[in-house]
Amino acid sequence: MSTSRVVVIDHQAPALQAAFCDYVPRVFRTVDFRRWCAWGEWTDDYRAFSVMEDGRVVANASVMRMHLRVEGRDVAGYQLGAVGCVPERRGHGLARVAMEAALEACGDAPVMLFANKTVLDFYPRFGFAPRAQRLFGVDHEVTPSAEPAPALELADPAIRQGLRTLARTGTPLTERFGARLHARIASWYAAANFARPLRQLREDAWVFSSVEDGVLHIDDVFATEVFDLRPYLGRLVAEPVKAIQFGFTPERWWPDARVLGEDDDADLFVRGLSLPEGPDRFPVMART
Repeated sequence: MSTSRVVVIDHQAPALQAAFCDYVPRVFRTVDFRRWCAWGEWTDDYRAFSVMEDGRVVANASVMRMHLRVEGRDVAGYQLGAVGCVPERRGHGLARVAMEAALEACGDAPVMLFANKTVLDFYPRFGFAPRAQRLFGVDHEVTPSAEPAPALELADPAIRQGLRTLARTGTPLTERFGARLHARIASWYAAANFARPLRQLREDAWVFSSVEDGVLHIDDVFATEVFDLRPYLGRLVAEPVKAIQFGFTPERWWPDARVLGEDDDADLFVRGLSLPEGPDRFPVMART
């Protein structure tokens, strides 16, 4: 019979990282950490609490150190991710063991996570409460500019460093409920081919955006200051659009944006985190 043990995998354990990377697509079919690891983006901010058997990761709960922004205040906390168990070992409480180890490491700090819809009843057992997320948008006509914003490739180490610099020195995306210093999370989306293209809107402003079904989606803005987006939006489109949607709460960037409805794809759970009343959307590029 295999013996189970919890192992903490960090940025200094490449062999164990490989075992973790083998685990992930067995639980999350479209997800892969290998390219992100190859880019050197796994730092001491990210730790995987993995249940191992015979050298394989069979269950896991990862912890990302977060620099949260809540009502204009910096809040230190954690975000969980990659929580699950390989199919053949489910029903033995291994995911619970991984969760308990991860939460013990978090101590009394606030913790958040975005859940898989198939396990929404799992997290309240650990003291988590659901938090509704909203979609924000605005009707606004945008016509293409003669000078499109250049694309930036995060496969380039210099571009990744530039994004980290903007994240470190830039202005918060939202003051209501968001994150700072999340460039390495954003780079994971790019490494996994889940991110919208990164474009240089201004010298001091990089934007993850694309047009989908006639709507300009702006998922994140890494910038040194808040500015009026409207004169620059034509640089992000190749054809006219009449609406914009935001991957975050846009109260700083577009105060007149309205709530379009509930974000049905975002099942957010929080523990020990006091959040303001009213609608919000935690930035999509800061979710683990």
